[in-house]
Amino acid sequence: MRQIVLDTETTGIKVEEGHRVIEIGCVEMIDRKLTGNHFHRYINPEREVEAGALAVHGITNEFLIDKPLFQQIANELMDFISGAELIIHNAPFDLSFLNHELTLTRQGWKKLSDYCRVIDTLQLARQLHVGQRNSLDALCKRYSIDNSKRNLHGALLDAHLLAQVYLAMTGGQGSFFDALNPNQSMMVAKQTDATVKSIEKHNLVVLAATADELTRHEAYLQNMKQKGKCLWLDN
Repeated sequence: MRQIVLDTETTGIKVEEGHRVIEIGCVEMIDRKLTGNHFHRYINPEREVEAGALAVHGITNEFLIDKPLFQQIANELMDFISGAELIIHNAPFDLSFLNHELTLTRQGWKKLSDYCRVIDTLQLARQLHVGQRNSLDALCKRYSIDNSKRNLHGALLDAHLLAQVYLAMTGGQGSFFDALNPNQSMMVAKQTDATVKSIEKHNLVVLAATADELTRHEAYLQNMKQKGKCLWLDN
């Protein structure tokens, strides 16, 4: 079984506002073992990076100016991931951007779900850890995975971390979805596929929190903790 753990960085959070992919990081697993094979590219988005996004990943316009366009790396990316099972944290976000990029190439590409089955680890984590924080950082902490080098987001680093989180969530080096019983495993897979297909069919807009909103939310939680108890932070 070949699986690809994938992550992207973008110029902003709303693809419908013309934001573009600037980094793609993929790591390969075969039979639930990291092979060391990976795909990593920075991409010239042909537009400026928003200040809020820059604060998250630190990738500047000056750094990207001499990088290839997405259409120049599209064939290489698709050759690497086609036929594999994609593992993505908050898959609708990354898929919406990558599907948009594929459309812009005018090379006749279909949606990624036509080439790969998709597992959304955020959806899986929410079913395994109901009511808890399930960001990548929170999951690394929960499963004792060292993310000390993650001062800024980076697609390849985050893909490596997510691979370790995924293996821990689904039973370490055991069989696929060991952490769940057979009925739960089938339910997660079906719900992930249904979510992706529904979003692609209806062109639903995925609204993610801005960097400022996340900062204010964290401050609100810290204030709750100071006044008494905050379950989200305690977990």
